[in-house]
Amino acid sequence: MSGVTLRLNGERWREHLLTVAEAIPGIVPVIKGNGYGFGLRRLAEESATLGADTVGVGMPSEVDVVREAFPGDVVILSPWDPSAELARKLTADSSVITTVSRLHDLELLAGRDGRPRVVVEVLTSMQRHGIRPDDLAQVAAWLPGVRFEGWTIHLPLHADGRYAEAERLARAALATAPGTLWFSHLPAEETAALARQLGGADADPVPVRQRVGTRLWLDRASRSTTATVLDVHEIKRGERAGYRQRVCPADGWIVVVAGGTSHGIGMEAPTSAKTVRHRAIAFATGSLAAAGLALSPYTINGKKRWFLEPPHMQSSQVFLPHKERPPRIGQEVPVELRLTTATVDCIAWN
Repeated sequence: MSGVTLRLNGERWREHLLTVAEAIPGIVPVIKGNGYGFGLRRLAEESATLGADTVGVGMPSEVDVVREAFPGDVVILSPWDPSAELARKLTADSSVITTVSRLHDLELLAGRDGRPRVVVEVLTSMQRHGIRPDDLAQVAAWLPGVRFEGWTIHLPLHADGRYAEAERLARAALATAPGTLWFSHLPAEETAALARQLGGADADPVPVRQRVGTRLWLDRASRSTTATVLDVHEIKRGERAGYRQRVCPADGWIVVVAGGTSHGIGMEAPTSAKTVRHRAIAFATGSLAAAGLALSPYTINGKKRWFLEPPHMQSSQVFLPHKERPPRIGQEVPVELRLTTATVDCIAWN
């Protein structure tokens, strides 16, 4: 096969899925975007196999694709947009749960026929979506007009202060109305402890759900990604190559490899530089990029290689020193992909 291939050990991957699902009672698998590299339909099928009763999608436009393979409820994670026709239409669907992040939108939904199913989002320190804790008391006036499915709390990834924030926001929400707490980025053990704590010594734990995406679907041990070598050309120092006619810095080989911007190569999501070392690396790579040099995600002969120029749409040109033996045409070489931003040509199961 030719192109960019995701090779998956299906048995090991499904063992991982089952392990995560069993460790998180009430798990809500998240299926959105590019389906974490696997596609929305595939993850919908796997969620059904796991026995999940609810999945989360990112956008209203993803609902139909997911429901082709998943028979349960679907919660739309992005906030309801009253100006979007599809979002308005889906509020009448009894198997769809709408996320509401603004008081005015909740008021509009409460005035619609059929009492749409909703979860109300509480604003966290992420400062992305949600109703401020100080304004939660106003939510109660509109709840009789909807089918209230609980409160959703989307926490930041940092562990410091995470539990305390989850407890504070959960208490503020439950003081307004009892309901299920839907958490993102709160570990299973902390979620269970918080449910017991909020329930009190003489009461049942507060019902909780956990939305899980990356941890569930992306198991590094069960996958690898490769790209096909499409062509190999010998080149001399000083010769030009590529769209931009870059001058070759030394004698070597131009290796043309499958994979380009259409696959997500060279378009990876940015990462934060938390430490001095990370910032130094970011500075160094930024300086190299400014000079027209960028390290590619392709590994040839055990080392990552430099791009000759930025990736093309469906292929890339990388440089290999002349002293090294070039790969043969048709050979598969490892390529490092961030699956949340990648589109592969083929998924090979083994």
